[in-house]
Amino acid sequence: MRVVVLVPTYNERDALPVTMDRLLAAAPNVEVVVIDDASPDGTGALADAMAAADPRVSVLHRPAKQGLGAAYVDGMLLALERGADVVVEFDADGSHPAEAVPRMVELLGPDGPADLVIGSRWVRGGGIVDWPWHREAISRLGNLYAMAMLGSGVRDMTAGCRAYSAELLRAIPLEEVRSQGYCFQIDMTRRAQDAGAVVAEVPILFREREVGVSKMTPGIVREALVQVTGWGVGRGVRALRGWRRPLALGQAAPR
Repeated sequence: MRVVVLVPTYNERDALPVTMDRLLAAAPNVEVVVIDDASPDGTGALADAMAAADPRVSVLHRPAKQGLGAAYVDGMLLALERGADVVVEFDADGSHPAEAVPRMVELLGPDGPADLVIGSRWVRGGGIVDWPWHREAISRLGNLYAMAMLGSGVRDMTAGCRAYSAELLRAIPLEEVRSQGYCFQIDMTRRAQDAGAVVAEVPILFREREVGVSKMTPGIVREALVQVTGWGVGRGVRALRGWRRPLALGQAAPR
């Protein structure tokens, strides 16, 4: 299989070399696309040097900081153009375990049972390391709320360590996805399930970033809350309309 790993960056010059070394050591047969949003700290130039030294690495330069969701969509479209069979999302900050990538990809193989594999913090065997209590509370409560509003059984809908089959990504209208931050991950999960995808969760230990500054902001949390509420209400309204739909002329009543 051709596996393309997407690594979005913005001011990750110090973290990127460590992350790339770990990723390519754990999964030496993957291709990596670094997606840089014109980082002012020189991350893009560093990524170019890595690409020049290693044919497995390439760089997608974007003109400005446009958000995580848009970066991943651009990366997914590029990976599909290149003939990828599997597309993996992976953070540049060292928070995702590189050894999880081969396990996730294996579940998407020709004999694998899944279309989307999520590296999950909130299933048995998963967890977080070095997170402050309020970050954990926000993540747990946010996932519980998304599960309830969207009727999903996925326990870590906001997880950013995940792998998609190319077939599933082609079934999702990627150009219509406008969500950012954690909301992007929830949005892609609901779209995958609406497309009939089989979603699997594998446990991972998620670590607080080792260097750099977290991109988490109150605006990211607000976006997720507003969007998930809207999606949940919309689902409820559609279901209610379905229950009240009158019988068509000549249609037999259900038994």
